[in-house]
Amino acid sequence: MRMSHPRPRQKLALFVAALVAAPTLVACGSDDGANVLTFWQSPDSSGVVGKIVDQCNQQANGRYVIRRETLPNSADAQREQLVRRLAAKDKTMNVLFMDVIWAPEFAEAKWILPFEGEDEAKATDDILQGPKESATWKGKLYAAPFSSNSQLLWYRKSLAKQAGIDPTAENFTWDDLIDASSKMPENSRFVEIQANRYEGYMVWINGLISSAGGSILENTDAGTNAKPGVNSDAGRRAAEIIQKFVDSPAADFGLSTAIEETTRAAFQNGNAWAMLNWPYIYGLGSENAGKDANFKPIFEDYGWARYPRVDANTPSAPPIGGAMIGVGAYTPEPKRKLAFEAAACITSPESQKQRMDTLGEPATRASIYDDPGILAKYPFAPLIRDSIDQAAPRPLTPFYNDVTIAIQRTWHPPGSVNPNKTPKESNDLISKALKGKVLI
Repeated sequence: MRMSHPRPRQKLALFVAALVAAPTLVACGSDDGANVLTFWQSPDSSGVVGKIVDQCNQQANGRYVIRRETLPNSADAQREQLVRRLAAKDKTMNVLFMDVIWAPEFAEAKWILPFEGEDEAKATDDILQGPKESATWKGKLYAAPFSSNSQLLWYRKSLAKQAGIDPTAENFTWDDLIDASSKMPENSRFVEIQANRYEGYMVWINGLISSAGGSILENTDAGTNAKPGVNSDAGRRAAEIIQKFVDSPAADFGLSTAIEETTRAAFQNGNAWAMLNWPYIYGLGSENAGKDANFKPIFEDYGWARYPRVDANTPSAPPIGGAMIGVGAYTPEPKRKLAFEAAACITSPESQKQRMDTLGEPATRASIYDDPGILAKYPFAPLIRDSIDQAAPRPLTPFYNDVTIAIQRTWHPPGSVNPNKTPKESNDLISKALKGKVLI
């Protein structure tokens, strides 16, 4: 139960779980010393984050020491662990890895501290608009953007040329993309899109509605009184596109269970001529091309373009992803300044460049995309920068979890989407969930 903003009744179970867990969490979350900061990070199989933390510790020269704790693999499990510990007022929740959609919830619950003055200036210097907007709640910055992401349209250059199609054209639309599949070879007609019942499907729906000029949730500052915006011209247009896609040769047979990796595999194996996906697929493709001579010509045929438009005369609003670093509100007072310093080091331009160079994970600072080394390795970097800067975040609300579940439930499977029914059903379910009238 959050004193600053009571949650709907269906959140009672989470609150009870947090209370039950609280004694254990506090016991294992005792203070570690005057200058020791615990960084709750995402899994780091590459070792890049570990190197960044080591560098920050060296630069601190004893002022602080960052100790790392690793969160679970999935975003849902990461959020659950952070929520449980923060609800228990764990004093070791000092520097926190956060998904790009968590800031409003954590800020409204007063679990994280706002970045102010010099800390805010360091966190926002040269920052692209999309990540900054995602980290802001009610006019205050609550996290330092760490990494970002945006989907591109990936396509086979040879097949597009053969069909007389230019996905890089400024006015290229979803209708153009879908119609193009009928001109492709029969064994390569698919356009791969993530449409399993999970967050990736929400990304697609939000991208369509935003690109059509609408929003899933309006007046988000109103909390439970926010207004669902799915039952609108933009929502109906998004439903029309999904319905058209499902009924076309572009739709893969496994559309309703497709996730990032299955779509990447289909595109990589030649079963698809196009795909909507995140930039990480390029780094993996480059790596595979270096190991497999047979795959090299396939990789060299990769093309990329901006997220398609819904209306030929209106620029698209690409999806945005990424991560940010917050400072836990239960960090003991003497450590708070050090925690903000550590967050600034972890998210510094040097750290972000190192992460992008090694992992292909897009940075949040604009100038990094002009770096010659980054441009040589990722020739699409300027397009990613523009997409991130002009992206449309998913609904920024403390009740995001309710909203995304409501959308996934009413729009899945894609074959059930009906422009005359689905947007209204979404609006109704979102409204009921916000008011605590339904358990989802």
